[in-house]
Amino acid sequence: MDTQALAAVLPLVGWATHSGLLAHRLAAARRDPLTGLHTRAGWTAHTIRFIRRHSDALVVLVDLDGFKTLNDSYGHAAGDSALAATGARLANWCGRHGIAGRLGGDEFVAVVDPLAGPQLGDLSRDLHRPFLHAGQKLPLAASLGSCRLADLPTRTLPAALAAADAAMYAAKGRATRRGQRPASA
Repeated sequence: MDTQALAAVLPLVGWATHSGLLAHRLAAARRDPLTGLHTRAGWTAHTIRFIRRHSDALVVLVDLDGFKTLNDSYGHAAGDSALAATGARLANWCGRHGIAGRLGGDEFVAVVDPLAGPQLGDLSRDLHRPFLHAGQKLPLAASLGSCRLADLPTRTLPAALAAADAAMYAAKGRATRRGQRPASA
């Protein structure tokens, strides 16, 4: 290859490499490093497209119950294991029919096509099964709130999240009245 052709091609190769690295970093920034789930920004971007295709989508919020107590009793590594287990169970529940994300702390979110089969009761059961940490089974519990977009007068993501949040806190209130420990208590 002559020097002029090489001089013309090298900047293009550099820009292509740089663009690839930036795309990889951007994608990594939209994934939670602990759970592998979408972060709030990544989940929101994907979910907006999802609800355009599925007007009857189900939005689910999940908050771990007793997470602070778990961290205080068994250590932060156990807390990280609980978060990773929750993320894996939520992603598995969504499967190919939805999108799971971690909002931050011990809060998770999902959107699914309810006609595709994922049942909320199955998710609740999965999130109330113990998880394994350092060879020991530790308790896991979560409060869930959900909202179908089709049930809202204004079918927007913010409206669905607000309704799911209200339902989740109502579930936390029922758990507290039954004598269970609320999340982050």
